[in-house]
Amino acid sequence: MNVRRSRRLIPVAAVTALGLAALTACGSSAADGKNSDGKLDVVASFYPMQFLAERIGGDHVDVTNLTKPGQEPHDLEVSAQQRAQLEESDVAVYLKGLQPAVDEAISQSGISTKVDAASLTELEEHGSEVGGHAEEHEGHDHGGEEGTDPHIWLDPVKYAEVAEGVGKALEKADPDHAADYKKNTAALVKELDQLDTKFEDGLKNTDSKVFITTHAAFGYLAERYGLTEEAISGLDPESEPSASRVKDLQEMAKADGVTTVFYETLVSDKTAKTLATDAKLTTDVLDPIEGITEKSKGDDYIQVMESNLAALQKALGAK
Repeated sequence: MNVRRSRRLIPVAAVTALGLAALTACGSSAADGKNSDGKLDVVASFYPMQFLAERIGGDHVDVTNLTKPGQEPHDLEVSAQQRAQLEESDVAVYLKGLQPAVDEAISQSGISTKVDAASLTELEEHGSEVGGHAEEHEGHDHGGEEGTDPHIWLDPVKYAEVAEGVGKALEKADPDHAADYKKNTAALVKELDQLDTKFEDGLKNTDSKVFITTHAAFGYLAERYGLTEEAISGLDPESEPSASRVKDLQEMAKADGVTTVFYETLVSDKTAKTLATDAKLTTDVLDPIEGITEKSKGDDYIQVMESNLAALQKALGAK
């Protein structure tokens, strides 16, 4: 049975309290911490954090992304140059648990404001099979153990909660521009709420509720909109599926009317295409938006999410 959650899991006030409790703010004046341009130096761990920092910070921040476009975030190793850059920065925005090397580098740095996105919303345990349909398949091989799922940015509601926390952090780090950060945060949250509505309306009536992906990045999205994600691999995009998992997916695809196997732009599509060929299914891209490259179907998070919605509607037979 599919269980829909409320569209806002944590009230704004609770997010604010949670976020501020997770921050280590500088005790000196904001002006003391700014760069020569009078802006806050912000380091983002990977693209979804960069997007938040840039949209909320606006003209008052200089944002550097530790993960280069096209680089798989899970594989990032922090260089000596990047560690030095962290020491010179005012704010770090990251997602603890996604990139262990980043977690270590930030914890060891003397950076004044550390914003952990994972502390700003509720994380859940997910495996290879996520959503209401998973309850019907408890006897199947799920292809790996469950673990804490870091992919919160693929749920617009959770991402909005993180945005609110990042906004509060920037307000505290740079009170001179708090009004601008508050305004920018509100505008972004409104945009994310609109995106949430598009997904909810666009996926409400479909022929199927089940979709197959290469790795389990879309569990939060699936739960939010009453879908089931069946991942070939688990939360680790580099893990190899067992033979029984592949066979199980082939049988499930036939039983549930699955038409499409989704792959992503930053990891190999070999396994997805092999499964699709064997099961006589088509393939398409469902982008986990871990980075924006020339292969991305959109220039920013919002545009790529809208492309993801269109791909899901096509695959699931939206009416």
